[in-house]
Amino acid sequence: MASSVVGLHHFLGALALLLLAHQATAAGPLAFIGRSGSKLVVNGSPFLFNGFNAYWLMSVASYDRAKVSKTLSDATAAGLTVCRTWAFNDGGNSPLQSSPGVYNENVFQVPLSTSVRVALDFVVSEAKNNGIRLILSLINNFKDYGGRPQYVQWARNAGESIQTDDDFYTNAKVKQYYKNHVQKVLTRVNTITKIAYKDDPTIMSWELMNEPRCEVDHSGKTVTAWVKEMAAYTKSIDGKHLLEVGFEGFYGDSTPDKIKLYNPNAYQLGTDYITSNQVNEIDYTTIHAYPDIWLQGQSEKVRKTFLQKWISSH
Repeated sequence: MASSVVGLHHFLGALALLLLAHQATAAGPLAFIGRSGSKLVVNGSPFLFNGFNAYWLMSVASYDRAKVSKTLSDATAAGLTVCRTWAFNDGGNSPLQSSPGVYNENVFQVPLSTSVRVALDFVVSEAKNNGIRLILSLINNFKDYGGRPQYVQWARNAGESIQTDDDFYTNAKVKQYYKNHVQKVLTRVNTITKIAYKDDPTIMSWELMNEPRCEVDHSGKTVTAWVKEMAAYTKSIDGKHLLEVGFEGFYGDSTPDKIKLYNPNAYQLGTDYITSNQVNEIDYTTIHAYPDIWLQGQSEKVRKTFLQKWISSH
């Protein structure tokens, strides 16, 4: 998918394929989801579930908590037990982070009459009340909700010599901006539950970025180096939660045969699915699939065949 073809398709359509099935309700206090070899586990038993993507929960919770509550309760009624959503909104209108390290408490926390409710805090609390685990993504690759382009622009405004948005992965100041956000979110104490995010088992996993790409280095080495650094940093703050990258699944230079066989139109978008996911701190893999966008002009049969191969190859 070309960078110009982004927007809500990424958010409405991006369901990470995480070896999902259904979670049996466990008795006793909520336990952290862990990993044992190639299996996700909870209390020593396989953790299997159905999940859904609702990127907008934090933003909507800042003005319409009832919609968030209904979404989560409806999901529970449908047997869904994991939700992937944003833990970022950088710059722009009603941002969570208005400038580097400056956070809008009206998005973290929303005053309502004599009580205090919160946006992201409320999402985490409501998820817990509905028996839903959360995958929280920490930044977007694309300009929607600020993302990587906003971080790079902040660095330009601070006098950094920035050539392209791909400097996000290598510029020291930009990388520190990202680390500061990771630290802010992971160590935040929820104003409703009184539990720090890093200590809350309602959160299943952190996601380093929604769909990272790097146009200046198709090999995937630049993104892999960034994943190594940021995965280690994230785990240094929080060793209790699972961690994943957020990939769409494009193969890179370490598996050239797979590029030709499986990448749509032999795309190379600066990621190496195999090498980056072998980083020690990464616990599980993801893929996203957009056959209607990646294979524009192709027949429905061709798209279905591609989708089957995309899933089975990964």
